[in-house]
Amino acid sequence: MNLKNPTKENLEFMLTDLADRLSVVNRGLMDVEDYDLNKYMDIKFMYDIVVQKGSLSALETQAFIEELGKVRKN
Repeated sequence: MNLKNPTKENLEFMLTDLADRLSVVNRGLMDVEDYDLNKYMDIKFMYDIVVQKGSLSALETQAFIEELGKVRKN
């Protein structure tokens, strides 16, 4: 999958994969409708870090979830 293009489908894929990788219990936090495509590159940057890192500590996981919360629509 080519994630270079900011599409709703790519955003949904990344959010779903991040939810799995970060073991997010409340999947409502990862609803694609709550994110703006204007923030796509920010989310992709975070996604790339999580994928590259592989596994995260509990503190790192919490930090990533908080950062995702900052790019959600109000």
